[in-house]
Amino acid sequence: MDTAELLKKRFIELARRSYNSGIFTFTDFLGLSELSAFEEIKRELQGVSYTLFGGHAATERKMIRFGSPDELLYEEPFPIACVKAEPRQEKFADRLSHRDILGALMNLGLERDSFGDIVIINNVAYIFMKSTVKDYVMESLTRAKRTELKLSEAIELPEGELFKTEEKSVQLSSERLDAVIAKLFNLSREDAKNLFIRELVFVSGKLMTNPSYTPKRDDVISVRGYGRFIYKSYETTSRKGKLCAKVELYV
Repeated sequence: MDTAELLKKRFIELARRSYNSGIFTFTDFLGLSELSAFEEIKRELQGVSYTLFGGHAATERKMIRFGSPDELLYEEPFPIACVKAEPRQEKFADRLSHRDILGALMNLGLERDSFGDIVIINNVAYIFMKSTVKDYVMESLTRAKRTELKLSEAIELPEGELFKTEEKSVQLSSERLDAVIAKLFNLSREDAKNLFIRELVFVSGKLMTNPSYTPKRDDVISVRGYGRFIYKSYETTSRKGKLCAKVELYV
């Protein structure tokens, strides 16, 4: 049995345990490919409720919680914490990247599925993680690259700053998804099509292999290696017959 099939089996097991035992069950943090695998088996869950959440409404990596408060008659929050990591001395700090922080976390001997999104704002990292690893991370993550770090639990997230979007207008010859991606990321249509062949394009968490797909309003499009955006649909047509579309690009 391959990895994808094992993962689907695990989803079904967690859903059944929640239903049969009357308890909430949780997955680890899931990436886009894993979330897409979940999309393929949702119909097999036989009415079991579920919720996806990653610590913030806009996170890309998420956990799945099986069960609902209405059905189980109690509440249990997602076991997610957010830790803030900042340089002890900004004056002497390296410019930290997502890769720097993730590499430092992996060097602690933890698995990738223990962590959700890592967002860096003004050289300060906000790291979503499983609550069970929070204390260990706060004790052990002392350095990223050559920069000494100071860690604290992020009780309140910076409102409106953590997942910022920038509205962009793009002129399209067609509303096909490959055309949107090519225009937005300055690619040729052929290069954009290859992204679908390489399974790098996801629409609202589901793998998309059809480059001619017409995105719907508020679809969240993730293109691995390039970024993600929210499609807001086209609003007008130019004099030359081009479609003038609006997107919100995550920055």
